[in-house]
Amino acid sequence: MTMPDLSRFNLAAHVLAAGAQTPDKVALAILTLTGAERWSYARLIRAVQGCGGWLLAQGLRPGDRVLIRLGNRPTYPVLYLGAIAAGLVPVATSPLLTAPEITRMAAVVRPRLAIQADDVVLPDGVPAVAADLAAWEAASPCAWHLGEAEREGYIVFTSGTSGAPLAVRHAHRAILARARMHTGWEGLEPADRLLHAGAFNWTYTMGTGLLDPWTVGATALIAAPTVALDHLPLVLRRHDATILAAVPTVFRRLLRAGVHNLPRLRHALSAGEALPPALRAEWQAATGTDIHEAFGMSEISTFISGCPDHPAPPGTSGFPQPGRRVAVLGEDGRPLPPGEVGVLAVSTADPGLMLGYEGQPPPQGPWFASGDLIHQDHAGAIHSHGRADEMMNSGGVRVSPREVEQALLALPGVTDLAVAEVEVAPGTRVILCFYAGHLLPEGTAQAFAAERLARYKCPRGYVHVPEIPRGPTGKINRRALAALCAEGAP
Repeated sequence: MTMPDLSRFNLAAHVLAAGAQTPDKVALAILTLTGAERWSYARLIRAVQGCGGWLLAQGLRPGDRVLIRLGNRPTYPVLYLGAIAAGLVPVATSPLLTAPEITRMAAVVRPRLAIQADDVVLPDGVPAVAADLAAWEAASPCAWHLGEAEREGYIVFTSGTSGAPLAVRHAHRAILARARMHTGWEGLEPADRLLHAGAFNWTYTMGTGLLDPWTVGATALIAAPTVALDHLPLVLRRHDATILAAVPTVFRRLLRAGVHNLPRLRHALSAGEALPPALRAEWQAATGTDIHEAFGMSEISTFISGCPDHPAPPGTSGFPQPGRRVAVLGEDGRPLPPGEVGVLAVSTADPGLMLGYEGQPPPQGPWFASGDLIHQDHAGAIHSHGRADEMMNSGGVRVSPREVEQALLALPGVTDLAVAEVEVAPGTRVILCFYAGHLLPEGTAQAFAAERLARYKCPRGYVHVPEIPRGPTGKINRRALAALCAEGAP
C-alpha cells in the first residue's frame, strides 16, 4: 500500500478513493424486507462533494465546526463526509439527546452551524439549517480540501468519569489507523457486503459499518428502521451479507429468533460491550461462523481484537492489532510483565489516538491509559478484569453514573440516590437507580428522567432503599447497590 502524502490529505477523499475506481458498484444499500435503496459510489461521491459545496455556500469556512442533529437517515453519513471534504469539522451527536444535554455540549465545542432534522432537538443559541439531500446532490461540488493530516477532522463526545460529556478531537490521520482494523479485526475485502445492525448515527456504525467498507471499496448494508431484529436473518440471506457487525444484545436476539442458514456469511463482528464466551459459542454452533470481538474507546476506536486469521482464545478479548503498541500499567505508571493485572494503555504515538479533549492539552507521556483493568498472557492475549473507574455500559455506549445522578438529584421527595449497572439475568445488565426518601411512582421518576437525559442514559428501573450504602469517606458503594438488588430491596 502506497503511503499518502500527509501534507495534502483529506479523510473523506481517502475513504472514497477506492470507490472512485468502481463508480458503478453499490456503495450503500438500505435494506427492507421487500427490496433495497441502492447508492452507487458515483452517487455517493457526488452527494458528499455536493454537500461540501452547499455547506461552503452557507458562509462556512475550513476549520468551522458543524453540529450534526440528524436521525437514522442516509443524510447523516453524507453530511459527515461532506463537511470533512470541504475542510469543515463535523461534530457527531446522538439524536436522542435532550435540549439541556445538547445545549451544554454545544457550549463546549461552539459550532458555527447546526444541520437539523425536524424531529431532532436543537441547542439554544446555535443557528440551524434543515438537511436537504436533494439540494446537496444538486449543488456545485466542492474540491477536496487538502492539508496536514494532523489537523482537526471531526469531533465525537464521550462521557467522562467526572460526569460531563467530553469532546474528543480527532485528526484526519485517524482514518489511516483504521486500516489496522481491516485485517486485525474485520477481515474486510473489496468483495465483502458488510451489514451493520446499528443506525447511521451511531459511531460504531459510522466507522465499522460505513467508512471501513468504503475505504476498501466494499459494499455497506444497513437495515432500514422498519426492519425488526427478528427479521434480520431474512435480510442477511436475501442480500448476501458476508460480514455482520452488531453488539452482543443483537446476537442474543438473533439466536432467539432462530438464526440459521446464512450460506454467504463468513464471520461476524462484535464491539461496544463485552461478548460473553457462552454467547460466542452458541452463535458458532447455530451458524457455523465465528464472532470476532474488538475493544476500543472514543479516544482511539478499536485496537484490541480477534480476527479470522487470529481468533481470540475463548474468554479473552483478543490481541493488540498489528502495529499497535499497548502496555499494562501498574500503579506507578510503568509497564507490568505478562500475568499481572493493571490498566490497559496504548502508545501516544498511535496515529488513531485523539488530538485531545476540547480545552485540554494533548495526551502527555508515552502511554494513554484506557481505564480498563486487564492482564496479558504469555501468548499476548488480553484478559479483561472490568473497569478501573465506575463507567456503565448501556447497549454498547458508555454512560457516566455521575452524569445520571446529577440529572436526577432534584427528583421530588428524594433525599439521596445513586445509579449502578446491575446484572438482572445471566448476560443481561441494565442501569438501575436506587433512592432513599419518599416512595415514588415509577412513572413519575421515568418522566422526570426522560426530560433531562437521553433514552439510553435513563435507568431501566427504580429501587427504593432505606439508605444509599457509602464508604467511610462518603463515596457510593456501587457493588453494595448491586447486592441490594440481588437480595430484593424493599
